Formats: sequence, structure tokens, C-alpha cells
Amino acid sequence: MPTWQQLRDAKLDEYADAADGWGKVSSRANSDKDRVDNGMFAKVHHTQKGEAATKAGGDIQQLSRNYQYLHTECGLIRTALNGLATELASPQKKLKQALEDAENLRFTVKPDGSVEYPTDSLVLSPGTHSAEHGAPVPLAPGKGEGVGSADANKGKAEDIAERIGDAVREAAEIDGRYAAALRRLKAEPGLTVSDETLADTAKDTRALQQAAGKYADDDRIPKGKSPQDNAEWWKSLTQEQRDEYATLYPASVGALDGLPSAVRDDANRMVLAETRAQTQLELNAIPKPPQQYLPNPGGSYPAVITNPAYREWQEKYGNRKPELERIRNGIDAVQGRFDATGKDGLPEAYLLGFDPHTNNGDGRIILANGNPDTADHTAVYVPGTGTEIGGIGGDLERANRLWTASHRQGADVSTIMWFDYDAPRSAYPTDKGDAFPEAARNEYAEKGAPTLHTFMEGTRAAHEAASGSGGHTTLIGHSYGSTLIGEAAQAGRIFDGPIADDIVVAGSPGMQADRAADLGVSGEHMWAMGAEGDNVPLGGSLVGLGEDWVVPTDPEFGGNVMKTDTQGHSDYWNEGTLSLDNQAKVIVGDYEGVTLD
Repeated sequence: MPTWQQLRDAKLDEYADAADGWGKVSSRANSDKDRVDNGMFAKVHHTQKGEAATKAGGDIQQLSRNYQYLHTECGLIRTALNGLATELASPQKKLKQALEDAENLRFTVKPDGSVEYPTDSLVLSPGTHSAEHGAPVPLAPGKGEGVGSADANKGKAEDIAERIGDAVREAAEIDGRYAAALRRLKAEPGLTVSDETLADTAKDTRALQQAAGKYADDDRIPKGKSPQDNAEWWKSLTQEQRDEYATLYPASVGALDGLPSAVRDDANRMVLAETRAQTQLELNAIPKPPQQYLPNPGGSYPAVITNPAYREWQEKYGNRKPELERIRNGIDAVQGRFDATGKDGLPEAYLLGFDPHTNNGDGRIILANGNPDTADHTAVYVPGTGTEIGGIGGDLERANRLWTASHRQGADVSTIMWFDYDAPRSAYPTDKGDAFPEAARNEYAEKGAPTLHTFMEGTRAAHEAASGSGGHTTLIGHSYGSTLIGEAAQAGRIFDGPIADDIVVAGSPGMQADRAADLGVSGEHMWAMGAEGDNVPLGGSLVGLGEDWVVPTDPEFGGNVMKTDTQGHSDYWNEGTLSLDNQAKVIVGDYEGVTLD
């Protein structure tokens, strides 16, 4: 427990100066990580082949993990030191005021915090007495000594002693909280940041969240606010406060629509790295399943029986193991996109959203090719039925191809793969006795529409903050993703204008509207594709996902029907196809270059 002398003499500005130093190390490590990922790894991965290149790539990825760890841990130290200095300022001020009052009254504060005072009474003989912290009720001046014997100094001294004790006790509580959190922030010897070490950073973060709750409270982060409100909150913070909130609450900051994409990317990569490490550790801890069947010990029919140990394994791990594998597959797909930076000219990727547990366990991944805050043209691709985190790689690749095809037009473009809704899991009736498949229901679109609408608002707000305008935006929906877009677009039309400048749909079963104008865009900016052999538009018209049984490829919908040269429901993004090229032309605003059906 600190003494009052230590609290008095504490130079809090030195803590703040030390915090600045740790903050600089954290920022430098983050910059170095970006250079490793987008410079060193990309060049080695895409220019070298063979065993040596593979070994070098692994070493570079390990270096990236090390920098990620430094960025996070040094950021936590910075936050702890700043929080300690800020919180200690209040008890130190209280202490100094009490000491000043004692000095003015010519009282003496003893090393143990008690206060020596001279007798101030007409009937008591002169002398000195001591007042200590902890009296049940400090005596007020002139009270408690009996008629004619009241000593005003006694009450004053007890008040000062009480304030000194309170200040020291408050400082001790603050010191204890931060000391415990800081003691956790130490690395293992060596240069290898293991999965165990990365997973431990999440525990470090939670420990500091508890310690620094009074300094940087999660409740101060906007929740349920508009992207504009989020942007204003971020703008109101100092750079140091921004860094601290991003380090201390990366999941909350990374999910805020309206914040700069670079900020969200840094925060979400912290969450991704820690989740990846924790997921792998948990998978490693699952034992191999025992043999499923055993010979019937009685030798009678049946010849084999289910192994009780296998049944126990299934109860304990049968659901958890596939869930963890899906999460790992999704993380690997995102990491694969990070590693592809530079390949075929692909730009830096920005992770704008990541949570493996939302949307009924299907997860949440939002990833941009290029910075949408500064791009002249931004396209947001929304996948459809059956989308979940474990199979997200194909949708990420579609966004890559959209970027490549659009960039080939000579435009500054960003393409975003947006998966942040509970997608229908099946396009076919289930074995639960349902008459219609999940994909025939509109509730998934209705529930996800506000989230998509808010994301598009945030994209516009972040672009306006960085570039002074909203840029040109295109929403692209595949299958049930187009139904979701239809719901979100109608909400935008009602409340605050078009959700995007152009809307493109492929294989749409309907958009909950019977005319393009219902979506807040004119027919000239509504584009639809339906390939030969794609029966989803017909199925959608039969179950009524379009009003009056109308789908976007119907002439009466009032939009542009683009020519396609692909087959079936899933090939609209094949490289070198007219289907992909038409989408790219819309993204960059080359409407005359689009080939119509």
C-alpha cells in the first residue's frame, strides 16, 4: 500500500511520458506489420517458388505475428500507464489539498498519516494532541468536548486526517488494479509468438478492461447509434484516446460503421489473430475419436455394438469440433486474402467486420479490396443462401474478381464482400416437415435489412470524411442477397434516399418489390442478370419473394436486363465472361459499355 508521502511525490507526468513511449512502439510495430504483410510477404509469395520460398514465407508470417503481438501488448501498456496517471490525479489532488490545509493551520502531518494539532480551548491546558484516520464520525469544530471545553482544532485535525486516509486508500485501490494488469503483460523468452501467447493477449486485454474501466469505459463507445454519430464520437477523441479504445475494445471499435476503414481493419485484425490462436488451441485439445464400433462381447447378434467411449466423445465434441473447424476455415480464407495482396495486382485488404459467433453461428465477415474511404467507385457484394463463415472463401474470391475486372477499366475502385446477416441455410425443403425451404421466406431479409442499410450509410459517411463526397456506390446481390438488398433499399428510400447509386442482382428470386422505382433508384440504375439454367428466378416468382410474383429479370420490373454468357446459378463471376465484365462496367459507371439482353 502506498504511503501518503509516495502519493504526494508521485510525478504523474512521468507515467504519461512513459505511456507515450510505449504508444510509439505500438504504432511502429503496427506499421512494420503492414509492411511485412503487404510488402515482404507479397513479394516473396508471388515472385519465388520452391522449398526455400515456402520457408521464407513461413518466417515472414511469423514475423508478422510477432509485430501483431507487440502492437497489442505495447498498446495495452500505454493504456495502463495513461489510466494509472489519470486516475491517480484525483486522490493526489485531494491529498495535496489536505496537506495544504494542515500547513495553513500549523498542524503537523506525521509519517503514519495522523495529524498533530495544538489545543485550542479556554479551559484545557495548552498542549498537542493527535487525530487519526478512521474515526467513526469526524468531529466538527467546536463539538464533542462538553460545554465550555470545545476544541475547534480537534474537529479540523480529524477532518484532515480523514481526507489523507481516504486519498491514500483510493490511490491504493487504483494502484492495485493497474499493478495486477501490468504484471500480466510480459512475453515468453525467444522470438516466436505461439498460439498460446497470442491467445493470452485476449486475457491480457480483458484484465486491463476491468482495471481501466473507470478510465476508458466500454459504455462510452456508441451502441445502436447512426454511422454519423459514430463518426462524430471518433472525431471528438484525441489520437491517443482513439488508439487506447481500439486496443482495449477492438471488437467494439471494429464493428462501428462510419469509422475509417484503416481503424476498423487494425482493430478487427487483433480480434482475428486472437480468435485464430484460441480456435487452434481448442482444436488441438480435442482428442481423436475412439473407434466407433466394437465386436459384440457376447458373440451374438448384432456382431458389432457402438463403443460407449465413442458415444461419450460425440456428446462432448461432436458438435463443437465441426464448429471450430468452420471458424478456422473462415479465418484461413481471410488470411488467404491477406496473403494474396499483390497477386494479379490485388490491393491491400481491409477487414471491416469479423465475428465468428454472430448470425446464429454462421459468423460475420466484411472484407474490402482497396480502401473504400478513398476509392472513386465502391461495390458491395452480398452473398445469398447457404453462406456461412466456413465456406466464405468462394465469396471472397468473387469480390476479388469484381475488383480485378473493374480495375481493368482504369478506375480507382474498392470491392467489398459483405456477409453480416443470418442467411437462409437451404434452398430446398428440409426434413423438418416444412413445405417451403428457408430461402423462400422473407424474414431473413427483413431481419438483415437494417444492418445492410446502416453499413451502406457508414460507407458513405467514412468516404465523405476522407474524400469530401460519398463516391459512386454499387450494391450487388446474388440469389437471396438480392432479396435482402430489396428490403434494405426500400428502407433507404423511405428514410434518407437511395441506398446506392446502382443496384445489380444476379439470379434473383425477387426483391420484395414489383418495380425498380420501389427501391429508390430509377430504372436506368437497376441491373439484373439471369443465366440459362438458373432456375432461382423462376422459383422465386412461384413462392412470391417478389411483389405480384415479379422478379428483376422480368420486363415489367422496369430495370436493365444485362446479357449473360454463363450457365446456372453460380457462374456469374467467372473470369473472362461477359457476365463479370458487365458488372464491372456498372461499378465504374460505364453504362454505355454494358451489353443488354
